[in-house]
Amino acid sequence: MATIRDVAEAAGVSIATVSRVMNGTVRVSNPTRKRVEEAVAKLDYWPHGAARSLTTSRTQTVGVLLPDLHGQFFSEVIRGIDQGAREAGFHILVSSSHAEAETLLLGARAMSGRVDGLIVMAPDRETNRAIGALSRKFPVVLLNPHHPVEGCGTISVANFEGAVNVVALVIRNGHRSIGIVKGPKGNMDAEERLRGFRHALERDGIEAVPAFEFPGDFSEASGFMAGMEIARMNPRPSAVFAANDCMAAGLLSAFRKADLDVPGDVTVVGFDDIPIAEFLTPRLTTVHVDANALGRRAMSMLLTAVSDPHRTPSRHEFLPVSIVVRQSCGTGHPSNGADGPVPPGPDASRPVAGPRGGFQS
Repeated sequence: MATIRDVAEAAGVSIATVSRVMNGTVRVSNPTRKRVEEAVAKLDYWPHGAARSLTTSRTQTVGVLLPDLHGQFFSEVIRGIDQGAREAGFHILVSSSHAEAETLLLGARAMSGRVDGLIVMAPDRETNRAIGALSRKFPVVLLNPHHPVEGCGTISVANFEGAVNVVALVIRNGHRSIGIVKGPKGNMDAEERLRGFRHALERDGIEAVPAFEFPGDFSEASGFMAGMEIARMNPRPSAVFAANDCMAAGLLSAFRKADLDVPGDVTVVGFDDIPIAEFLTPRLTTVHVDANALGRRAMSMLLTAVSDPHRTPSRHEFLPVSIVVRQSCGTGHPSNGADGPVPPGPDASRPVAGPRGGFQS
């Protein structure tokens, strides 16, 4: 197995120069870099990660703990994190943390000594204490935390504003009997979207009907179960807001099974704008969340903190959202149910920012 000394001799440079080329820490002239890279390829040299970490005090790796690893939303978040990492010469180590504090700590402990920092999506109440313990070990950036944690950077989706605006669109389309399929209890995204739903109804003088609030857990199956229950109701809501697109897909499947036309018999809107939303039947009106940008921004914030060991990633930012109007939202806008822009109005006619206007601290 070739060593760094072998590469240095083959390229006619010092070991330090080879190290600089491999680490990308110092500018090296193009001819020298090319000689080193050619020697690396010819000798099939692989740097020793542990030895490099001892020298640089860095692993060039970032840990990512997400509550779930399947589904299009999470895959887009991971893709954005990975793109940001590779552009900076970092790698990512991904693990599922679920929602329990103990599982979160176990995942973080498994990464201890192997990562320079952590990106954690922990939207549940019970994980805050565990996150506080993590932030004392290395830099931590939180995605959609239930509450801010001192010493951690945070990036939150404008959940409340997005829900208010998509429900306002439904109301302007003439609906007064509106239901919701909620997300899991204790989940910040779910709670903020439910709060936005209720606020939109109250603001327009529409009474919220407790029987029209259906339990869900962000899965397609829970959306399907809610849809079958709605189909049996009399009276039933004329429009349903699903707190994420996976549940909206389940709703559409249930309504199709029950021979209910969407949007003729019932309007359906969702949240997230996962890639499949455009290919459902009918195409889904939803709140667009740029999950890739969410991942990229988290990586950028974390790398800023990693570059300075005395600096904590204490910025707090909001990711703006927007409304994407497609066929499932019913009539009442210019295209009569076809894809099109959000109709004029005080809420849904423009991108929806966070409380301080988007990516701001």
